[in-house]
Amino acid sequence: MLVDHLRRSRTELPLPSADDLGARAPAIDAVAVRDVLDRLPEQQRRLLTLVYFDGFSLVEVAAMTGRSVTSIKTAVWRARAAFADMYGAAR
Repeated sequence: MLVDHLRRSRTELPLPSADDLGARAPAIDAVAVRDVLDRLPEQQRRLLTLVYFDGFSLVEVAAMTGRSVTSIKTAVWRARAAFADMYGAAR
């Protein structure tokens, strides 16, 4: 009963707008992401695309590539690090 009362009586705070947070326009970010992906080596680009854009799990990617899950985890980690370095340099 007390929990119900607390849930009903709480107030919701308004979320700040994207402009207030200094967020960049999504279209600009999408172009920058595609540019960085295009500059990555083919294997890294393929892994990041399979995991983050196509939504495959690490186990599924391992099965598709014939590699171990541990190997895929390491390769995705390295690909993410390379992407972050390039994306940070591009900004």
